[in-house]
Amino acid sequence: MLYLDGVVGVVLLAFLLFCLLDVITTDSAEVRNLPKIAWVLIVFINPIGGIAWIIAGRPVAGSRVGGVPYKGNRGSNGRQHPSSGFPEHERPRRLAPDDDPEFLADLKRNTAEHERMLGSWEEDLRKREEELRRGKDADEDSSS
Repeated sequence: MLYLDGVVGVVLLAFLLFCLLDVITTDSAEVRNLPKIAWVLIVFINPIGGIAWIIAGRPVAGSRVGGVPYKGNRGSNGRQHPSSGFPEHERPRRLAPDDDPEFLADLKRNTAEHERMLGSWEEDLRKREEELRRGKDADEDSSS
């Protein structure tokens, strides 16, 4: 009987640690119903706090902000994410920015636009400098 009590104690401790780490590592914006610090206290102090966290505080599966739903989970729109369900080696690859043709074309358009803008600024600066030189020459001529 003592052996069974030890096993139950270890299982409960593991569950407590799992829930506590889950609360701590969950983003504050994703925590439901209570502030994150309240959930930490509830899980740590209350023996059934871990169950309460899983039922009422833990983010709903597939609703993580900016994340991809886990394999087989549905997103917030109810549809399965295209990359979920694929084994890791069969998952569609995402291109790095320097390999993405759309990104490179957009970068070239931005560069060309910035070059035109810089050229117009330089032309405007030359005109202003020329006007200042003419103004100084006119001032020197009138003062002599």
